[in-house]
Amino acid sequence: MFQVQFKRLGGNEDIAIPRKMSEWAAGFDLQAAVEEPVVLAPGERKLIPTGFAMAMPGELEAQIRPRSGLALKHGITCLNSPGTIDADYRGEVKVLLVNLGQEPFTITRGERIAQMVFQQVPSVTITEAEELPETIRGAGGFGHTGV
Repeated sequence: MFQVQFKRLGGNEDIAIPRKMSEWAAGFDLQAAVEEPVVLAPGERKLIPTGFAMAMPGELEAQIRPRSGLALKHGITCLNSPGTIDADYRGEVKVLLVNLGQEPFTITRGERIAQMVFQQVPSVTITEAEELPETIRGAGGFGHTGV
């Protein structure tokens, strides 16, 4: 089991630290720490603060992902999804939201806006090679197996 520390940033005592909303949930819900309501017009994107910073072991990364209900009902999703928070980052966690819906969407203080999933990062060594081993697929890329 890994331990992740959360620090509330000044003036955000009313914002909950990330928490799971059910026993077996993979993601920890994140709340908006906006001072005033923020309106996202259709097609608009904004960086939304969460009011906390964190420290996690070097073996972890945190991924920021959309909330399915906001995506389905309002077209609100995260850009750069999943967004990665590296273990050595100590600044405020923020969420890059975009409105892909057809109506303006208002984000209010304390609203659940995204979820954070922790993943273990494997230790990888990168080497340069003159040749790569052959495979059946080879260099077949986008759409090479058909539609």
